[in-house]
Amino acid sequence: MESPFSYLQNDDTICALSTAPGTAAIAVVRISGTKCIELVKSQFKASNKSSNLSDAPGYTLHHGYIVDAEEVIDEVLLSLFKAPHSFTGEDVIEIAVHGSTYIQKRLLELLVSKGARLARPGEFTLRAFMNGKYDLSQAEAIADLITSNSRASHDLALQQMRGGYSEKIAALRQQLVDLTALFELELDFSEEDVEFADRLQFKQLIVQLEAELRSLVSSFSFGNVLKHGIPVAIIGSPNVGKSTLLNAILNEERAIVSEIPGTTRDSVEDVLNIKGISFRFIDTAGLRDTDDTIESMGIERTHEKISQASVILYVFDVLSTTYEELAATIKELEPAIQAKGKHLILIGNKVDLLVEAPLHLRDLLDLEVIFVSAKRKENMLLIHDSLLANVEAGLTSDEVVVSNARHHEALQQALLAVEAVGRGLADKLPTDLVAIDLRMALHHLGLITGQVTNNEVLATIFGRFCIGK
Repeated sequence: MESPFSYLQNDDTICALSTAPGTAAIAVVRISGTKCIELVKSQFKASNKSSNLSDAPGYTLHHGYIVDAEEVIDEVLLSLFKAPHSFTGEDVIEIAVHGSTYIQKRLLELLVSKGARLARPGEFTLRAFMNGKYDLSQAEAIADLITSNSRASHDLALQQMRGGYSEKIAALRQQLVDLTALFELELDFSEEDVEFADRLQFKQLIVQLEAELRSLVSSFSFGNVLKHGIPVAIIGSPNVGKSTLLNAILNEERAIVSEIPGTTRDSVEDVLNIKGISFRFIDTAGLRDTDDTIESMGIERTHEKISQASVILYVFDVLSTTYEELAATIKELEPAIQAKGKHLILIGNKVDLLVEAPLHLRDLLDLEVIFVSAKRKENMLLIHDSLLANVEAGLTSDEVVVSNARHHEALQQALLAVEAVGRGLADKLPTDLVAIDLRMALHHLGLITGQVTNNEVLATIFGRFCIGK
């Protein structure tokens, strides 16, 4: 019985629609494989009679017609890329046709009838990986780049695709390779009791590796929210204006507003892009003691959203909230906020109803407090600026940020292995036992870039890609 992953090793010529399906001005069909040029040139009639795809150089455009026998299917522009200087590393042709769904379908049927097969999801990028054009982390970044919906997620994916992240992993892995080689050499001369590795220097290097791996692991919480949108929970007591604030921030009537306390019984979410960074705002049920079963469920979900959020906007009514009440609430929230490194911003609402400044809240000046009128949409830009300042502090760092869950898991395992090496050295374990943990760390770092992998992992990763990429 044929393996479901056997296509990873074959040399079929593959084809697929690379633009979005449906009617548009143009559509692009991509073909890749060793027989790509031979297959297409029999169906392509160039406007320039002397043009020959087989002899033409790569990176050239050719105008002409796609024909089936004597029937003209469409006037096209054909882009030619020759191996190894192409996206996949193979001969590649991209045919730009008019965007009729009939033309798209007819062209693909013609290519298949001449010996090509329809590409599987991500198969073009998979071939690029198999042919050494990208490592595995760069290939995954291509999918992230395609799905990026903000400047921040775009920049993260682009940095990873261009190899900055891969270089970091490669440097860490090379250090481990060098150390493992010394230990393996000692094993070869174990009977002569020779030490090739300076133990003090080795311990210092392990401490450095631990610190770098721990930094990468901890960066995932930041990278993951940048990639998917930074969750911002809007919390507070009932009827302080949380829903009104959400509507004001989004500049649309997204949440139901009522003077009846407890109106919001479930979380309401929406996304706002602020200067290229996506924020997921979550309006939650008011925090209070209640006997209402449904409202209680909403309050439970509020606590869940607090645990999931990166930023918490605590809204309070400047007219009725005392300093003591606010201080008690902040103290109650402190464990959850500090444990996860969340950012708390206090939002004093309803300043439009004040006759004088809220002097009773002067002691809050040590905390970040923004006074707004959600009803009049006043000072909303101050909230925007505060949210951006919190995020851009992390973006200005030159440190590599991890945003891929698979990489995060591999880095965690590599860190555990390196920590085990450190303990082994401290306990003066035999060289062969320490070498086992070193090889384990190498294995997990290799999983990130694809130096260690298997067909099932590849099929899973590239199966998430869109067809045509």
